[in-house]
Amino acid sequence: MLKVKDYEFWFVTGSQFLYGDEQLKKVSKDAEDIVDKLNASHKLPYKIAYKGVMTTADGITKFMKEVNYNDKVAGVITWMHTFSPAKNWIRGTKLLQKPLLHLATQYLNNIPYKTIDFDYMNLNQSAHGDREYAYINARLGVKNKIVYGFWGDEEVQNEIANWEDVAVAYNESFHIKVCRFGDTMRNVAVTEGDKVEAQIKLGWTVDYYGIGDLVQTINAVSENEVENEYEKLKNDYELNPGNNDQKEYVHSVKTQLKQFLGIKQFLEKGGYTAFTTNFEDLWGMDQLPGLAVQLLMREGYGFGAEGDWKTAALNRLLKIVSHNKKTAFMEDYTLDLRKGHEAILGSHMLEVDPSIASDKPCVEVHPLDIGGKADPARLVFTGSEGEAIDVTLSDFRNGFKLISYPVDARKPEAETPNLPVAKQMWTPKVGLREGALAWMENGGGHHTVLSFNISEEQIADLAKMFGIKSVEIK
Repeated sequence: MLKVKDYEFWFVTGSQFLYGDEQLKKVSKDAEDIVDKLNASHKLPYKIAYKGVMTTADGITKFMKEVNYNDKVAGVITWMHTFSPAKNWIRGTKLLQKPLLHLATQYLNNIPYKTIDFDYMNLNQSAHGDREYAYINARLGVKNKIVYGFWGDEEVQNEIANWEDVAVAYNESFHIKVCRFGDTMRNVAVTEGDKVEAQIKLGWTVDYYGIGDLVQTINAVSENEVENEYEKLKNDYELNPGNNDQKEYVHSVKTQLKQFLGIKQFLEKGGYTAFTTNFEDLWGMDQLPGLAVQLLMREGYGFGAEGDWKTAALNRLLKIVSHNKKTAFMEDYTLDLRKGHEAILGSHMLEVDPSIASDKPCVEVHPLDIGGKADPARLVFTGSEGEAIDVTLSDFRNGFKLISYPVDARKPEAETPNLPVAKQMWTPKVGLREGALAWMENGGGHHTVLSFNISEEQIADLAKMFGIKSVEIK
């Protein structure tokens, strides 16, 4: 399983000298209490480390430099407990190269009408300080997040948690390496893109390898390794030979397991966390990788079919946001256009992530009718029900564009005995017609990432961090 390192976020409070040492000590104590209780809430996926009260431009600048050069730190959370002169933050904020969250909160969540005095005001006046600080961030054009409300409320803690996941994904994005086995599918437009611009804007490294390089690694996988993997497979999934000859069935499954082990070894050796295949480029391979790809996606690898490196990297990126839960490579497959039944049937021949399965997947072998290779093994299952989001990344001459819409996901209305693939139904919340029109008018492709574990707000936050356009179809 691909792991994400144990990041943390640094928390600082903005203030000034005019309040005096006694007040600043109280501010620091309050801030430390907020951090301790946020960590103790168990709502946050990553730890927050308290780093003190900032009162000078030099101190803030030094702090931001330390954030940039500490690989363990994924971002900064700031709190302006009261009036904090924002010019002190200009230099440091301009230097900051990691995500910034402005927590617009107050240590206490009430107004004690009978006892309130100026001492209280000096410690609980973020209504003032937040606006001063937010002004300078807006003027600097900082792509920061503002979370507003009482820090002890569950919804505020959930907002912080969701932002932490996005901020970690942003940091990890600059380590995403995509391995392209072969080129993109011939004559297809939407899978093309500017790989240099992707590295500049999104941090993605995209490398090409001839399929022969991969075949050499696959052929070196031992039969012993394949046998061990076959035993694991029997424990994880239902093996369903169907009408196949048992010997041919087992051979097909083991061919996929050999591909799985070979591809994984190739990716691990090169430090790659995402990859593509292409059924037009299968020299030396007996089958198009199907089960092999599904098992790799289960372990957290991003994938894109037909050489679609943009979707492969996006898949990996969103798996990081979602902690690899119920987030899958997908394709609009076919439509139900009947009134009252409007829906998209999503699939992709072989390569759908089993993390979205609602039943126990079956290992089956069937003809593919494309690519001219032997019948491949694949996991067959039905997707899940619930609210989800469907996302794609398109590349235009003027930049990248994240296009997304929230969907109502459900199971197919009936079985599909003659379509032995993993399948997932969904309908855009805005409606099939409205959603499809907006998607196409904005240049959205047919390859997507479908996630039950990511919000529309998180997609917007990602786009903001990267400085790319986001189209939310609602």
